[in-house]
Amino acid sequence: MLSHRRSLLLGAGALGASAALPRFAIAQNAGADRRPSIAIAVQKISNSNTLEVLREQSNVGERVLFSSLWEGLIGRDWLGGLKAVPELATEWTRLSDKVIELKLRQGVKFHNGDEMTAEDVAFTFGPERMFGDTLPVADGRTIQISGDRIPTRAGRDLPAEVPAVARRSFPALQRVEVVDKYTVRFHNATPDVTLEGRLSRYGAQIVSKRAYIECETWFDWARKPVLTGPYKVAEFRADQSLRLVAHDEYWGGRPPLKEIRFIEVPEVSARINMLRSGEVQFACDIPPDQIEGIEGDRRFEVQGGTILNHRLTCFDKNHPQLVDPRVRRAFTHAIDRQAIVDSLWAGRTVVPRGLQWDYYGDMYVADWEVPKYDPAEAQRLLKEANYKGDPIPYRLLNNYYTNQTPTAQILVEMWKQVGLNVQIEMKENWSQILERSNTRAVRDWSNSAPFNDPVSSIVNQHGPNGQQQQVGEWRNDEMTTLSVELETSTDRARRKQVFRRMLEICEREDPAYTVLHQNATFTAKRRDIGWKAAPAFAMDFRAGNWKV
Repeated sequence: MLSHRRSLLLGAGALGASAALPRFAIAQNAGADRRPSIAIAVQKISNSNTLEVLREQSNVGERVLFSSLWEGLIGRDWLGGLKAVPELATEWTRLSDKVIELKLRQGVKFHNGDEMTAEDVAFTFGPERMFGDTLPVADGRTIQISGDRIPTRAGRDLPAEVPAVARRSFPALQRVEVVDKYTVRFHNATPDVTLEGRLSRYGAQIVSKRAYIECETWFDWARKPVLTGPYKVAEFRADQSLRLVAHDEYWGGRPPLKEIRFIEVPEVSARINMLRSGEVQFACDIPPDQIEGIEGDRRFEVQGGTILNHRLTCFDKNHPQLVDPRVRRAFTHAIDRQAIVDSLWAGRTVVPRGLQWDYYGDMYVADWEVPKYDPAEAQRLLKEANYKGDPIPYRLLNNYYTNQTPTAQILVEMWKQVGLNVQIEMKENWSQILERSNTRAVRDWSNSAPFNDPVSSIVNQHGPNGQQQQVGEWRNDEMTTLSVELETSTDRARRKQVFRRMLEICEREDPAYTVLHQNATFTAKRRDIGWKAAPAFAMDFRAGNWKV
């Protein structure tokens, strides 16, 4: 099914611990491009089978879309604490609580050779590409979508998920004003203290207006978007591979690699074997229990650690057995989170203080805790709720997340110990996980914080236009009202009070989810390659992060 670079191959059986790895393929004639090409084995390339950032909102998408392809006005320093840095904009200024002005970087070239101007920025954030006919109001109304359907070759109309995600990311963005060729102003319909953060999040990256308009269908665009990043799409074979080639007019300097190839390899053992054989130079999503074995061979090392992403268990409160919040609360108290961290993650991650991160700064609720492990309390709640042991479906993917299946097996046993009858139903993709039916009850998820404020996570993922509410899993009227207040208030002290109350609702009173642990990601690589993993899924292959 997969077509690999056999010129890089050596048989796995022929490679001993001291065997030399094959050299990178380098052109032989004097005038040829002598930069190396690399291959990367990943668990998944794209859940939506597209490369459009407004459609592919996923952990796997972050790995292939950012640093290499998509860039925004305000970027993230992937190797410097993920702080906001100038990217396609060189500076920005707050003009009011509703307006921010940005100066664009001059001389930036898209993958088609066009120069990026203010017209491209305005188009990127316009109705044709982003918002459709949705209105710029933070009013708590939910844009309903059916789930995570995979787009097809339909016409130019936006898939329903695109404006839904756009309003999730920019609920009240009204317009982008073109001041001059290299100056734009973002006008919000409501006050928003997080506009700078929103402009640094995924979904805020800039596209070529001309290239977008010239595509025959939205699907054609989404398979081969024209952007500003250091690499551009050469070939995308959904569910198989993605080949990127250097964008030599890149504003940040000539890319160090001639070609990057992401190869979809679902099985961990196969990814590791491809690394050992020399077929790939990187293998992603390595479970902690495999790290020692990989690093036992001095040719390889494993990099990574905790990232700004938490693993969750989510609830559909419409399921007959989950309508009573006491049953969902019982789920949360039956979990020994530290045991999962110790047994499956070898202590390489932590149990966080709920759905938040300390990089929120003064918005971080430092005295908050996840529900304590208390089997007796879980049993009391189930008895009080008159739960009779009826089956509760648990829709599960096969290790989309690292350690997903063993985690699910441990959870089911923990829930069983308190009297919860949870039954795993294996699914093939996210469309099946999110399908609306009477078997949707419990599922896995993870949540990130794309910038340092709670609206980037708890509102973005569980508020009125978060995925849980858009797909009809969960809703709480007070949470919706508070989400609007958090998005529009400029009173930081009040905003922190609102955030604490949201945590109380979503994690204790009327559970939408329960946090399991902070996520961690580990990448195995050739030791002789000078490359550093970011504290994120994204892989940075720009000039400053590559040396052989």
